[in-house]
Amino acid sequence: MKTKIYLTLIFTLFVFCSYAQHSKAVVGSVVADKLDKTIHPLKSGLQSQPLAGEVLQGQPAILWHKQLISLEKKHTLPPEVMAEKRRKTEEKLARNHGIFNDERQLKDVTDQPTIGASFEGNWFDGTTPPDNSMAISNGGYIVSVTNSHIEYYDVGGTLLFTSSFDDFFNDPSFTSLIYDPVVLYDSHADRFFLVVLHGSNSSVSKVITCFSKSNNPQDGWWFYKLTGDPLNENNWFDYPKIGVSTNEVYVTGNLFSDNDQFSQVVLYQITKAGGYAGGNLDWQYWYNITESPFTLVPASYGLQGAYGPGIYLVSTHGTIGTSDKIRLYDLTDDISGNPQLKAYNIDADFNLAGDAPQPDTEIVLDNGDNRALCAFYLEGILQFVFHSEYENNYNGLNYNRITISNLTNWNSKFGLDGYDYSYPSVASFGTSKTDKSVMICFLRVAEDVYPQVRVVYVNDVGAWSGSTLVKEGTTYVDVYASDGVARWGDYTGISRKYNATSPRVWLSGGFGSFRLNKHAFDTWIAEINGVSIGINEQAEVHPVRVYPNPVYDIMNVEFTLEGRSAIEIAVLDQQGKRVKMLLQDSAPGGKNSFSFNKGALSSGIYFIKVSSSTNIIRYEKFIVQ
Repeated sequence: MKTKIYLTLIFTLFVFCSYAQHSKAVVGSVVADKLDKTIHPLKSGLQSQPLAGEVLQGQPAILWHKQLISLEKKHTLPPEVMAEKRRKTEEKLARNHGIFNDERQLKDVTDQPTIGASFEGNWFDGTTPPDNSMAISNGGYIVSVTNSHIEYYDVGGTLLFTSSFDDFFNDPSFTSLIYDPVVLYDSHADRFFLVVLHGSNSSVSKVITCFSKSNNPQDGWWFYKLTGDPLNENNWFDYPKIGVSTNEVYVTGNLFSDNDQFSQVVLYQITKAGGYAGGNLDWQYWYNITESPFTLVPASYGLQGAYGPGIYLVSTHGTIGTSDKIRLYDLTDDISGNPQLKAYNIDADFNLAGDAPQPDTEIVLDNGDNRALCAFYLEGILQFVFHSEYENNYNGLNYNRITISNLTNWNSKFGLDGYDYSYPSVASFGTSKTDKSVMICFLRVAEDVYPQVRVVYVNDVGAWSGSTLVKEGTTYVDVYASDGVARWGDYTGISRKYNATSPRVWLSGGFGSFRLNKHAFDTWIAEINGVSIGINEQAEVHPVRVYPNPVYDIMNVEFTLEGRSAIEIAVLDQQGKRVKMLLQDSAPGGKNSFSFNKGALSSGIYFIKVSSSTNIIRYEKFIVQ
């Protein structure tokens, strides 16, 4: 027995001292007026949760795959929110759209994300929405979860493991549905942390917390059954969000009554050493939280390692007819110290948009509301994303950087009239802890575009790239639609690979796919390995004529300049990489003509990029025979 205790201690010391620890920023005294003192959050006494079980190594046999398909949402938004969404959706559908430019406001930034490995992930199995979440370890193992299944892959896309959650736990006490999974990789401990919910009423509601035994999920997991009704007030737990600090993991969720009325948000604060060792789990919960936020997002550290003690959290749930606020929460210490939960209000301005039209059907996709969806913390700045109205009742990406020391928020939006950009997730793409660059994964749809997965890059100074298509949808989605509205993906997943020699992130999202005789969603997983000059065939400022096309020998390029300007003409491949710089010179204002021999270009599809000293004039596709 003494030997076992000694080995556990050695393991704990090794795991939690292996990687860099980072301190939290200090909220300055000059912003004390933003501290909300109207409500004092309450915390429980210290709880101790024994181990419930373990997921053993290897793939389980297919035992039971239980499904209860509800054609209605478990709980609807407040009536005033639903009325506003219906009004805006009707305005969208009645509008004569015409022809839209493509991400035209970003013509000064030409870099676009480039895609590395890319492969199909979890299939639609009859449940919806996908609720995608994913994480990748430093060892290169990917855990991908959807509403009903968990799968493991390697970085080449080889499927290592697949299971429904019923079979994964194989626990006879789990008699209700298991759903809403979220997963992260804790780079400080070199382990995965997974949370999944059980049941949708107070008598059976559980928050199943899972800790991987190593950085290879195939080695198995320890799991614990925390109550989903911590206040014993006939509530159940939904919409989980998770985070990690140096010594703790965190789970937040919204409590609903058994008649599906929102009660309040709760925060579970958990000491992680016991979980990763398979011992007792020490934890406490916070309730009566200031401003009663709806969905509270913990912000883990953005690079290798962790920060603490405690963690920052953010919420943005706007209410119709009131001033919108960003709410920053500072959990000041670990359980072992004297933690407080401080709340700060930051003014904001965002609006709901209507639901999302799609091709070939009158069914629209549910855009949800304006809740915060994903966040991380790095070098005194908390970065987070959600979607909100961009223009003319269409959703766009809403990206924010809060400076902790003075509680100022830098904000920028990205979108396109006629398209819905929704359900974003964000990860650091910086080369250092002071580099604020990010990648943002999101879903996009329009009346002529099936539901698809895309990614966009924002550099250190906040300039957006054009977005890159990750996976094209092949059909509209109408599975289990109710009152003309179908659930969308609800979430995307994103995870940085922390030990890569240059920035790498992995992402997952749902795309329109026909499976099981239904128009539904499958999952796509991809690596984003950098940025390069991107291809945007519709980013036209001045007309360009390219002929003949296809080209057999000589190609001619005609373009117009407003005045004399330095120009560049380059040939790019389909990934946006430059094949040949054809010309770097000056050209007069007016119409110009340039010709070149196809030379050593092999047969295939290429692009001509014509750019002046002030902007890109045109990307034009041409074919070499």
